[in-house]
Amino acid sequence: MTIASIRTMFDPASWQVPIDALLIAAALIGFAVVVALLVHRFAFAVLRRAIAHGPARHGQPMLDAIRAPSRWLAVAIAISAAADRAALIRPTWEALSDFIAPIIFGWLALAFITGWAAAHEQRMESRLDPIHMRSRKTRIEIFRRTASSLIIVITIALVLLSIPGVRQVGVTMMASAGLAALAIGAAAQPALKSLIAGIQMALTEPIRIGDMVVVDGVTGRVEEIRMTFVMVRVWDERVLVVPTGKFFEESFENWSRSADRLTGVVMLNLDPIADVPPIRQAFLDFLKDHALWDERDAAALVTEAHPESIALRLSMTAQDISEAWTLRCEVREYMLQWLRENQPEALIRHRLEVEAANERGG
Repeated sequence: MTIASIRTMFDPASWQVPIDALLIAAALIGFAVVVALLVHRFAFAVLRRAIAHGPARHGQPMLDAIRAPSRWLAVAIAISAAADRAALIRPTWEALSDFIAPIIFGWLALAFITGWAAAHEQRMESRLDPIHMRSRKTRIEIFRRTASSLIIVITIALVLLSIPGVRQVGVTMMASAGLAALAIGAAAQPALKSLIAGIQMALTEPIRIGDMVVVDGVTGRVEEIRMTFVMVRVWDERVLVVPTGKFFEESFENWSRSADRLTGVVMLNLDPIADVPPIRQAFLDFLKDHALWDERDAAALVTEAHPESIALRLSMTAQDISEAWTLRCEVREYMLQWLRENQPEALIRHRLEVEAANERGG
């Protein structure tokens, strides 16, 4: 169908049909649409009751997702059936269906992917531990975004190809497909690189949604993983946007790769005359009464010794990263207070050898 024929079809001056035929066609379309909506509502009511109990209840998100696009699909099928029986509306519907069909089916496929991802996550919440849950959720999210992007591109392409002018341009461009492929390949290289990195992220899982990572010295929790970038939420509510490829090209720290449990460290730089055993005992006594210590490990070791200072490393364990951070802060504050009250000489002071200086001056 050409553009001229479409314009003629929508030109009111070319409508030379009796009013009765228009009323009959409108009534036929209205009846078909009402019947389709009733059937759609009844079918979804039956499906909703069928999956209300048992393992099938996890399919509820998928049912909710496809409800709207399937309703419009039922309306389109009803109008198509009415157009087959009404010659008056058949040309108009055939012209519109070339645009409507790809949009509805693309919407339905997109909703199906979204509903499947939500249903799968809901089913895993009751079966997997948090670590494996984060792993599965990351894979599902990446594959969902990849499939959604492909569906959107294909839908737009089908809609554009239904336009006669665009179709002719596409056929003409096929003659110079070699040069076009090189140009598109050069322009799309960053996008293709990000796409490959996103798929690789889902397969290898260097990071997952919910992991605590350190990127370029900034600590935060992975909040969202997209095909081109990763969003990391920092403790002060800032969002760090990191290109996906950075996690494969540069090193970073993942504090929750295998488990959320973490060993926290507090470093105390003390004077060499410090009496370490009482300090160690004060540290252990404080941990025994602290609710955030998970009792897995605790130690106080002298890791460095210099002429003017020693480094006392206090290590402790906690159930997750946030608790380890809070525990470290409270241990640091308590130990500084204990040193001021019980062993002030252990705090570092700068000394001046006054007697030696006087002898040299004299």
